[in-house]
Amino acid sequence: LVRTERKKRKSESGKRCFLSVSPLTLRSLFCQESQPEETGVRMAVWDKKILWAVMVVLTGALGQRVNYLYPVVNYPDPVCGIKGSTVTLPCSFTPLKPVSDNGREVLIEIIRVIWCKNHELCVFTTPSVYDSESNNNDPRYRYLGDKKGNCTLQISDLQKEDDATFRFRMEANDPRASFTNQSGVRVTVVDPTQMKIRSSRDDGEFKRGEAVTLNCSAATCTIHQLEVTWFRDGSALSETCPTLHLSTLTAKDSGNYTCGLKKNERTLSVPYSMHVEEGGEGSLPLIVRLVVGGLLVLFAVIVVVCLIKRTAKKAEDSVIYSSGAIYSTGLRQTTP
Repeated sequence: LVRTERKKRKSESGKRCFLSVSPLTLRSLFCQESQPEETGVRMAVWDKKILWAVMVVLTGALGQRVNYLYPVVNYPDPVCGIKGSTVTLPCSFTPLKPVSDNGREVLIEIIRVIWCKNHELCVFTTPSVYDSESNNNDPRYRYLGDKKGNCTLQISDLQKEDDATFRFRMEANDPRASFTNQSGVRVTVVDPTQMKIRSSRDDGEFKRGEAVTLNCSAATCTIHQLEVTWFRDGSALSETCPTLHLSTLTAKDSGNYTCGLKKNERTLSVPYSMHVEEGGEGSLPLIVRLVVGGLLVLFAVIVVVCLIKRTAKKAEDSVIYSSGAIYSTGLRQTTP
């Protein structure tokens, strides 16, 4: 509510003039006769110089008041969680900085933080899920923040009653610096359902050295903050995130993959079958096969050239030997 102030002025003619003022607008300006016999109210137009003078005075008076800027609270996007799971609401806030109040510096200190649900202000008798001044907070709601700038809240063992809008409130040593961001964060709770595996490859056929990403998600909504268990042929894997990334695949990665919520076997997904080609010539990368093939061809050419040279040399030696034998025989026949 805008507080309205009135200033009175008595003119020389006996009129009592009223100026109705608000911090944002000049509401009204009127004069009233002060004689007892006159009870009517009539409007009067003041001289421009007087009006400007009044506005200057008002500006100076209002300038002595503190101009408080609103604090900032950053909520996450809407969160979807499965009943019984754990979700985290990342949150940050910026309290007011020290301000000047009539020349005196006011240091702002956050002395209390509150999380409530389905209430726009988190004040008075509103039930809170977390209150830094309370010793009876529900252990399912864990405050991971502080009183400086982190207001993160974690909710474990999610229940249907948590399907609500959660809001954060900060309270300061100066009441004017207390603040609740009314936008809040919407949390949706769904019943446990069978999880589903989505793969970057639908056929499930891979070659050695390739990569694949498997996502474990619910069919009802997109959930990012899940703790899941991955299985390959019934054996649990170490990964607990909804995303399973397998790089440089080998034949050992072949098998049936399933996923489900941690400690909830009813949510186990339908198996996703993956087959990785055995190692061998067919599974070698194309560049490797080309290099090996080129080397084999080069080696074969070298062998053929060597054989040709060797065969030619043998033929040449045979001709020389035959010519030498004939020449020797002719010499023996001409001898007396």
